[in-house]
Amino acid sequence: MSEPSILVVDDEQIMQEVLYDLLGGEGYSVDTAGSGEQAMEMFSVNEYDLVILDVMLPGENGIKTLDRVKRLNPDQPVIVITAYASVENAIEAMKKGADEYITKPFKNDEVLLLVQRGIERYKLLLENRNLRRALRKRYSFDNIIGRNPRMLEVFDLISLVAPTRSTILITGESGTGKELAAKAIHAHSPRASRPFVTVNSGSMPPDLLESNLFGHMRGSFTGAVSNKKGLFEIADTGTIFFDEIGNIGLDTQAKLLRVMQDKQFMRLGGTDDVQVDVRILAATNSDLKKLVEEGRFREDLYYRLNVIRVDLPPLRERKNDILLLANHFVEKYCHENDRKIAGLSPEFLTSIIEYNWPGNVRELENIIERAVVLSRGDVIDGTLVPEYIGTPQRAASAAVNIPPGGINFKEAASNFESGLIAKALEITGGVQKRAAELLNLKPSTLNEMIKRLGIRN
Repeated sequence: MSEPSILVVDDEQIMQEVLYDLLGGEGYSVDTAGSGEQAMEMFSVNEYDLVILDVMLPGENGIKTLDRVKRLNPDQPVIVITAYASVENAIEAMKKGADEYITKPFKNDEVLLLVQRGIERYKLLLENRNLRRALRKRYSFDNIIGRNPRMLEVFDLISLVAPTRSTILITGESGTGKELAAKAIHAHSPRASRPFVTVNSGSMPPDLLESNLFGHMRGSFTGAVSNKKGLFEIADTGTIFFDEIGNIGLDTQAKLLRVMQDKQFMRLGGTDDVQVDVRILAATNSDLKKLVEEGRFREDLYYRLNVIRVDLPPLRERKNDILLLANHFVEKYCHENDRKIAGLSPEFLTSIIEYNWPGNVRELENIIERAVVLSRGDVIDGTLVPEYIGTPQRAASAAVNIPPGGINFKEAASNFESGLIAKALEITGGVQKRAAELLNLKPSTLNEMIKRLGIRN
């Protein structure tokens, strides 16, 4: 493992030598620069774990250099050095993003402590970023995210069936990501470079749907002033995805069945068959089997569609994915809105964990987008929890029930503590350190409480 690297920027040769000897003696790799311009040349080609920067430099002063360093790497730790007479410059540097400042003359121990602290913070930040990147890679399939065992099974199934020619039926409640799953299947198939066409099955009248699917000939109906290709022809050699296929009428279902069986169809008003090579994916939030029993969906089409089935679980059944998804959406909407938000407060997180999510992942994404846009600080706090979701405090108050005969306060309080700790451990997958952060407790305090309350982890 290479030693941490430090760039020292100071126009005084004696100061460069003092810091070079001091830091080099502690095992650090040290480069020196005598001006801001020289420092930026070195910084643009080398990576440093820490920069020590004098605010009083000839030419480009230290404040300007600091600003340029932070533009290249906003997370770069910087310690500024200032003389007693220029403490105001140090304060300005802190406002510009400097992590610490030291004054001349300084104590060696003070410098070494600040250097060690700055490098440790930076390495921790990089480790967390790499961990998040690794988690996204492990627990995502294109834009579908989850580490719940059921979602991992979905990822495995998509990987297995995507390269085939088989028809796939994707089921799940509204908002669970059925179209994302369809796009992932297409993207990992041999047809990935070919068209992916979505049919919004329930958003248009039957006649218009058929015209859109199969195309029409000039004069086949009022307004048909020219021949027009349908979505099946547009999707030729690629994939066509029927979203909410349960909404298609019986007449259109019969024509769709013919396309699946014979790989051909006629345009409206046409007399010639059109041949197509299209893979069909379909999605529904309805119980197609029940629709068959009610006579609203063709049984033969149902069996044609239901060759391979991908079931997407509702969010309420994969609550250990909520934190992963929420962090993903925070990052996404911070990037889109040029915001800097470190994460979610324990109150906000507990509220969204407890909520039942009838709108599933789509609803969660909307709430996180709203919170990112409305947040005034670097953490999304409990005030941004929508009223209809409620907060842990309101939920706890509503759950309190004191019978006429009274209660054993100590026993009730102990049970409440146990419930909170058990829930925090469930959310964090049993990781006590993260559970302690959720509960705003020291890890040692949480560990003692777990032992005292006899909680199994």
